[in-house]
Amino acid sequence: MMGAPATAPAELGVPLPKADALGRWSAVTVAFVSGCIFAAGLTLSGMTQPEKVIAFLDIKEMFVGSFPGKWDPSLAFVVLGALAVALLGFALTPYASIRPWFTADFMLSNRRRVDGRLILGALLFGIGWGLSGYSPATALASLLTGQIDTVLFVLAMLPGMWLAGKL
Repeated sequence: MMGAPATAPAELGVPLPKADALGRWSAVTVAFVSGCIFAAGLTLSGMTQPEKVIAFLDIKEMFVGSFPGKWDPSLAFVVLGALAVALLGFALTPYASIRPWFTADFMLSNRRRVDGRLILGALLFGIGWGLSGYSPATALASLLTGQIDTVLFVLAMLPGMWLAGKL
């Protein structure tokens, strides 16, 4: 395992310096550009199409006709590509710098315990994703299409996110 920083300076009782306006705008710009790249990747890979996601999750279709039948394995390739990028990021993060360039603080979680909240959250996410074909990211990326099912999903998702923040 890597030896990564486990806590933010604020948690150690060290006050964080106030971020200047340029630093805040830099962080917002980097977050916006990163989100746009992520949304473009989801769109280009077809993962904003609920039918494609549901076709991947419906594994019984593997057994219809010759392998892989009507099952769509394309999401597995998207996941493997994302996993490769994430693993590279996690491998390089502790060595890149003390903190990211455009933010005042940085924290890698030191939690290693699987608890009921984590399991419940994963179950709710999986059930919602399987029933609708949307994850929060794909729903937000698809919101610009103006489809009523996407709008309804996002409108239902927002109170759920608010409630999860209160728990």
